[in-house]
Amino acid sequence: MSKKLNVGVIGLGGIARTHVPGWQASEHAQLVAGADINPAVFGEWREKYGVTRLYTDPAELINDPTIDIVDICSPNMFHTQQVVASLNAGKHVICEKPLAPTPDGIRQMIAARDRSGKLLMTAQHFRFRGVSQAVKTEIETGALGEIYHARSWMLRRALLPVRPTFILKEQSGGGPCIDIGVHILDLTLWLMGHPKPVTVSGVARAALAHQEGAFSLWGRAAVPQEMDVEDFAAAFVRFENGATLMLEVSWLLHHNVEKEIAKVWLYGTAGGCEWPNADFMSANNTTRQLYNRTLQITQDTMEPHALECVEFARAAALGLPSPVPAEHSLHVQTILDGIYRSQATGREVAVQV
Repeated sequence: MSKKLNVGVIGLGGIARTHVPGWQASEHAQLVAGADINPAVFGEWREKYGVTRLYTDPAELINDPTIDIVDICSPNMFHTQQVVASLNAGKHVICEKPLAPTPDGIRQMIAARDRSGKLLMTAQHFRFRGVSQAVKTEIETGALGEIYHARSWMLRRALLPVRPTFILKEQSGGGPCIDIGVHILDLTLWLMGHPKPVTVSGVARAALAHQEGAFSLWGRAAVPQEMDVEDFAAAFVRFENGATLMLEVSWLLHHNVEKEIAKVWLYGTAGGCEWPNADFMSANNTTRQLYNRTLQITQDTMEPHALECVEFARAAALGLPSPVPAEHSLHVQTILDGIYRSQATGREVAVQV
């Protein structure tokens, strides 16, 4: 086998640690470098992960000629600059979600990718769960027929991330739309076959965050008063093929769930299904019988955040397509951006991918 691809990670905080097992398990890549503006994290990366090439300036990692893959785990508002710079430097790039906070940012990345000829992928780990792969395969057999409507939830009860990189728009680009909406929306569109969105009617508001005494179960912390992003968003989306989608996301919600619930319902002309239970429903119009069945899912052998890194390294090493193309992320971000624009105008807005 040819030499392993060298991986450098930018942003060594929480989410980056979930990627490490994937790089360690990969037969095609090895983790050799990291960059973070906070050198206090370097000790952990040296001692726990054996990474000794550590930089406080991400540009040094990006321009290191021995690095083949850049794994970007920095705050959202840095993604566009760092992805474009990495592609321009001739690196393959995997970037945490959202790929960029705006559709224009993703368009810049796609242009840089096309110039460089390198691989670009968004780290959308929901796709790599075994149940997601099984449901997608079943849909591709025609189990649902033509999908004409979808419903998606990702709701949290008093579970707001209190760090500035999540709750300050200048760093995050938005609230739960950007943070968790991107997960469930990407999964839904992928299962639907990525129809082209044409209009969005949405709301995005801080309904609970600024109430006196508002708190998060994340550390039993008070919600910081400087928070300037939404805590709830909802949307109705129309697609070019006539399909529709209803989306709801929240960090703070009075909902009967212990911490978080994520669900997708898909409705088609031949049947329906629900994720993550992998339930499929259909009917026989001749006998007037209803049918329910549940896929039997084998246990995941690797945590999805790690598996996405394994699959990206494999694609980069073998010259395969990106496991999560940037064009898919452009569809996602176009809808999320449409929610914010619809909130600002108080009406349905047209979107264009």
